[in-house]
Amino acid sequence: MTIALERPQKSRSAQIREKLGYPVIDTDVHTQEFEPAVLDYLEQVGGSAIAERFKEHLPGASRFKWYKQSWEERFAYRTNRPNWWGRPTKDTLNLATISLPKLLHERLQESGTDFAVVYPNLATMAPNIGNEEMRRAVCRAINIYHADIFRPYADRITPIAAIPMHTPQEAIEELEYAVNVLGLKTIQIPGYVRRPIPAFEKYGPEVANEVVWIDNFGLDSEYDYDPFWAKCVELKVIPTTHASSQGWTTQRSVTNAQYNHINHFAIAAEALCKSLFFGGVTRRFPSLKFAFMEGGSAWGASLYADIIWHWETRNKQHLLSGNDPRLVDKEALTEYYARYGGELVHGRLDQIGDGLGFHHHLLAPEDPGELDEFALAGIEKPEDVRDRFLNHFYFGTESDDTRVSQAFNRAALPFGNRVKAFLGSDAGHWDVPDITAVVANAYAMVEQEIITAEDLRYFLSIHPLELYTSLNRDFFKGTAVEKDAEKYLTSAGR
Repeated sequence: MTIALERPQKSRSAQIREKLGYPVIDTDVHTQEFEPAVLDYLEQVGGSAIAERFKEHLPGASRFKWYKQSWEERFAYRTNRPNWWGRPTKDTLNLATISLPKLLHERLQESGTDFAVVYPNLATMAPNIGNEEMRRAVCRAINIYHADIFRPYADRITPIAAIPMHTPQEAIEELEYAVNVLGLKTIQIPGYVRRPIPAFEKYGPEVANEVVWIDNFGLDSEYDYDPFWAKCVELKVIPTTHASSQGWTTQRSVTNAQYNHINHFAIAAEALCKSLFFGGVTRRFPSLKFAFMEGGSAWGASLYADIIWHWETRNKQHLLSGNDPRLVDKEALTEYYARYGGELVHGRLDQIGDGLGFHHHLLAPEDPGELDEFALAGIEKPEDVRDRFLNHFYFGTESDDTRVSQAFNRAALPFGNRVKAFLGSDAGHWDVPDITAVVANAYAMVEQEIITAEDLRYFLSIHPLELYTSLNRDFFKGTAVEKDAEKYLTSAGR
């Protein structure tokens, strides 16, 4: 039986692209590996034993242990319920598109997208494997695999390299291999590493595996990751992340996958973003930018405003001038209590400080600790927050996420600047059943006056061009958008 493979007429997205006058760059298209071939690569890199063991990590195996457990086990272990199926299945063409590079290459052109950064499925999870030997072998194998299968389509597609981050050394070694040997030019780091809390390790591995802290590579990290950030600058690659917080305390419903899914990317991304900011990474590496994928941009706009608000109300000078308990006039405070407290405080005026958060006889510790919690970030004024945040952080946002209006609402954002949201469609997953609808969805936000036409250009083109050429001026050389990139660089004076 021969199946007629009908190709659709020019999509509405393609028609819109013809009118835009600038390139459309999608920074987050998901693809699915052909697993038998991946296992072949893994066997070559790590041997047959590792390849055999890795089958337990493939989708549908241990990743979905919830389905293998009884209800009693699920509640006993508080196993968070995963989403059921994450791929588009109604349209066979769309399902095939995410796993066949040649077909994806053709359909990008059909759908109005000029260039795409792809995030393969296994590549997003490989850096999170706990066993070091397995983790490093899998990352190496899938990086070679993706470099090979996407190489013929480099004019319109570039795959990310999976970089493990359990230690700076393993991260540097895989980064150097991916860039210098494989020629990959985009990378993905995990948003965090789960590390056991030392005080609880004495209770055994099962307890230690659950009682963990989240290491985000910046603030309070177990390692100094500056050598890795320096290597990123040296090799001219931008760290991006696509991290999930499912399984964290607030994302751990046993019965409801939607409870676990909503905002899980944003929660993990925000933790990393705050760590990089407060840990001073953006201060020490002024040319290095970071991109957070699939969590949207509303959280970025909120965090930007929130950091400025916290600096204005909690910087060291403000604390010492307005919140230092040593400033309290004890005699006046006692007089107020005596005059207005009545029987409630009669005979207990020596205790009046307790309910105000300090003891009357000990208004403050002699050493309150370091009060300048913005020191590592190098913040001395609100403009410093603006510069550290807006010059370094980019936010991948799906094409139909109308909350992007918050990132572009300059009237409401401090200093009237845009937060740098850009298109990261998530095409290839369940929430984007048709890749050809992406550009049309984004354009609909202009038609509905959610964002302006100028905002759309920043969203689809300027922000991704700015991000990926920030360290590597030649990032788009040899691609379908090379001339547009040169035009942008010239207009930007670079």
